[in-house]
Amino acid sequence: MKLKIIYLLFISLFCLIHPSVSAPTLNYADALEKSILFLEGQRSGKLPANQRLTWRGHSGLSDGSTDHVDLVGGYYDAGDNVKFGLPMAFTTTMLAWSVIEFRNQMAGQINYGRDAVRWGTDYLLKAATAAPDTLYVADPNQDHHCWERPEDMDTPRSVSKVTSQNPGSDVAAETAAALAAASIVFRRADPAYSAKLLQTVVKVFDFANRYKGKYCDSLSSVVCPFYCSYSGYDVHCKHIVTINRTALPSR
Repeated sequence: MKLKIIYLLFISLFCLIHPSVSAPTLNYADALEKSILFLEGQRSGKLPANQRLTWRGHSGLSDGSTDHVDLVGGYYDAGDNVKFGLPMAFTTTMLAWSVIEFRNQMAGQINYGRDAVRWGTDYLLKAATAAPDTLYVADPNQDHHCWERPEDMDTPRSVSKVTSQNPGSDVAAETAAALAAASIVFRRADPAYSAKLLQTVVKVFDFANRYKGKYCDSLSSVVCPFYCSYSGYDVHCKHIVTINRTALPSR
């Protein structure tokens, strides 16, 4: 034990005398860039000209066609090719809040950050407005039958949805929170888009509030065990906080 203590003391003193052996300086700017690049790697749909990860290609260009709606775009969930509504909306909400709170510290990544938010909200707008009183989510069961590159997908791209008869107030409220937070992000950068997001927020949250119920009850065979929801009331609270924040002036 004494030898261990002496050894630790020696190492500590050596590090104090020779600071060059201390932990390397952390490059948070590089970490931020890599985080946003990861999201670019998860993009679904027709990729833009400024796509930095050029090994990715267009994919999922017929998403939604089985229900005669346009659901192209958004983000794949993980290593699979599923586009889950709840975690995508949550990710977009958190990303939007990051841009709102830390835009002055984003080390040249602010435009990429906004692009990442918009890639999520463009899809969420489609999912929320493609049909009246309907919010589209994913069907992972077909996708998990075959693991492949999204550019090579040949499995059915079936979709699921929450409606007034099969409610999902949790996923609807999270979607509303994402759109509300994003409306703050684009308040100055793109006022017209910000207004469009805010108009949709009202409709989506009305749907969430009017037709209460967990989407994992309505779509248990689809969303569980992947992304079940506890109650949805926590998401309601998050949306209320976010929508109230939209009433405050930009800082």
